[in-house]
Amino acid sequence: MEKLMRFFWWCCGVHQATLAKYPAEHNKYVGIGATIFFTGLFAALSGGYALYFVFSGGEFAALFALLFGLLWGLAIFNMDRYIVLSINKHASGFKQLMQATPRILLAVLIGIVIARPLELKVFDKEIREQLRVTYLDRQRAAIDTLNKAFESKYAIELEKTAELKTERDSLEATIKTDRIKLKMETFGEKTVETSGIVGYGPYAKQRQAELEKQEQYLDTLRNRIQLQEAFIQQRKQFEGLLDERLLTGVQLDSAVNLAGFADRNAALGDLKYHPDGTVNEANYWSITFIMLLFIFFECLPVFVKLMSVRDAYDIALRDQQTADIYRSGKNRDAEIAIVDSLYDTHVTQTAEKRKAQLWGNETL
Repeated sequence: MEKLMRFFWWCCGVHQATLAKYPAEHNKYVGIGATIFFTGLFAALSGGYALYFVFSGGEFAALFALLFGLLWGLAIFNMDRYIVLSINKHASGFKQLMQATPRILLAVLIGIVIARPLELKVFDKEIREQLRVTYLDRQRAAIDTLNKAFESKYAIELEKTAELKTERDSLEATIKTDRIKLKMETFGEKTVETSGIVGYGPYAKQRQAELEKQEQYLDTLRNRIQLQEAFIQQRKQFEGLLDERLLTGVQLDSAVNLAGFADRNAALGDLKYHPDGTVNEANYWSITFIMLLFIFFECLPVFVKLMSVRDAYDIALRDQQTADIYRSGKNRDAEIAIVDSLYDTHVTQTAEKRKAQLWGNETL
């Protein structure tokens, strides 16, 4: 426990030799140090998880995620340590707040950055389902766009095919009606359009001839439609429309597994809203509160430092700093005095030598 306590002291950047003299303050700085440590730990997990999806599918994805997560965690840990260490408890409350304001803003930003990848992990199942819907919608939209472009490019051919089919359908209906009339003519049923004479007479033969001509023309129409449809099918193959297919279950699972950080982040944002655009209250507040929790957790060391009163450790540390400054000043004065003394000695010795030389020259 002694080693763990000193480790957390080191995490919050205190002068351990000074703090050890004041047992009443030990637990407070253990708490601050533990908060800084776990913030760095969460940052490492968050950064590593985010980078794992950046390099997903790569051979060294896990290794890159581990290295980056470690570096990111250490960077956040060092930044938090400096933020708490740099707050001057001997300044006024307003001045302390002004000193801490940019650090709090930075802590909020760090909290948001840390929270996002962890939110992706918390809502992983929901994100996967949302990605399925998103990918299918994108593919449907892509297919619709290709179809619209194809219809615009080959509008004349498609219109001609539609006209031929309309004419074919109309002719088929006419032939069906004429066959009924031919049957009525043959059996002698009297109507406005039939003679009422039983047997295969001249009227029946006339209707039979007309019916055969219509059937021959129908065959011609069908052949033309078949050729036209074959041409359109060939154009679709050339334009790539036939290669577009909606993803199957296995393909969709594979696409979801390979989804990058940006797609997952967008899917998490989509979870806040229903398909009709209204807010999904449950998901919206769940995601928001998780983010606020990490922001508060990141700001907690700064808040604890601001809210704490000036304790014995702060006073002793200030006294030690004052003594160090005074000692540094005295050392500076001593160095200056030594330099002055040496220079004076050097000047005196040089003057004596010059005098000796002048007297020797006068004697000669």
